[in-house]
Amino acid sequence: MERIINISDYDYPLMDDRIAKFPLEQRDLSKLLHCDFNGNISTHTFIELPKLLPEGSVMIFNNTKVIRARLIFFKSTGARIEIFCLEPHEPADYERALAAEGSVAWNCIIGNLKKWKNEPLKMQFSFNEEEYELTAQLVINSTNEHIVRFEWSAPMTFGQLLELLGSIPIPPYLNRESQEIDNTRYQTVYCQFEGSVAAPTAGLHFTSQVLKQIDHLGILRQEVTLHVGAGTFVPVKAENAAEHTMHTEHFEVDFDTISRLIAAPQRIAVGTTSVRTLESLSVLGYRTLTQGNPAFEKTIGQWEAYDIPAELSGVELLKALGDYMQQHQISRLGASTQIMITPAGFKFRIVDAIVTNFHQPHSTLLLLIAAFVGSRWREIYDYALANDFRFLSYGDSSLLCRDCLR
Repeated sequence: MERIINISDYDYPLMDDRIAKFPLEQRDLSKLLHCDFNGNISTHTFIELPKLLPEGSVMIFNNTKVIRARLIFFKSTGARIEIFCLEPHEPADYERALAAEGSVAWNCIIGNLKKWKNEPLKMQFSFNEEEYELTAQLVINSTNEHIVRFEWSAPMTFGQLLELLGSIPIPPYLNRESQEIDNTRYQTVYCQFEGSVAAPTAGLHFTSQVLKQIDHLGILRQEVTLHVGAGTFVPVKAENAAEHTMHTEHFEVDFDTISRLIAAPQRIAVGTTSVRTLESLSVLGYRTLTQGNPAFEKTIGQWEAYDIPAELSGVELLKALGDYMQQHQISRLGASTQIMITPAGFKFRIVDAIVTNFHQPHSTLLLLIAAFVGSRWREIYDYALANDFRFLSYGDSSLLCRDCLR
């Protein structure tokens, strides 16, 4: 099937002064746009979110934690080399890579690469009143990837090393260096598992007060883990967005969450990363129905979800996956997804509402929103522009209900 998605149709006038360069002083005082089940659009404050949520809903949060993935080295000549750790290469999974001691290799983006010349880069640092050295060696330098091996003598893990020497990799469109405020505010208050190089930004608005109010109203909170990659910032450059290669991200979901999703009358995803995770579960369920197993080791393809027959519901697919996990005593699944959610025929089976920020023009995230609310995405964004909403990672948010199209 040929897919035509004209990326030029997903544009809007985003001026630099509408991009929030810094977070608000208080997280939950940001603005909240609400597109309700009847299609009405209104303005609220984020602290009002709990009372806007459907009764009996389950909310899904991404509990990933942003690592301090940017390391700055200086050559003896004074040249500044920036190494941005994207994903682990050896060991290949985040948990083992961040727990590694002495040596580790990562797939990286390198700033000022032409000045490196392949010689080892060295950084002196202090730890427990002792002096140590971190060395970075370029192992592979190619068009598609740069693999850097780090070696250090200090008695610490690579995760601890990044915490000591690295900085938070704030989005490039902020056009500024990371500052002390980013160390806490570019993290959600419920983050747990290290591995992301970008925050699941819809979650940045939540405070303990808002979470307590959600609990008080009897709305269930469940967590998934999807480590956000730098690919989330890559714009769609092809005029036909269907030619864009979607990035791959790893996610984990436990059996209890799948059980809650099956029983819930409404499922609300906090952020596009939670949306990608939940809708990827449909693919695993369909594999289970048709192949007898979910093949967790096989990356969920960019267009694989589009092959699921329309008559299959999300509940049927989740039940198939849940039954398989129960039969094989799997309490927590792990898989990778390359799913690309677009207006070109994607059917949402799991997610009924989304809490999300306002996304860049020509981005895969805006395509996801357009797939969710249809052609009304433009009305929603025009409303946000006209009512002084702040945009992108540190900007304001929205609660979008899929049923508003009916």
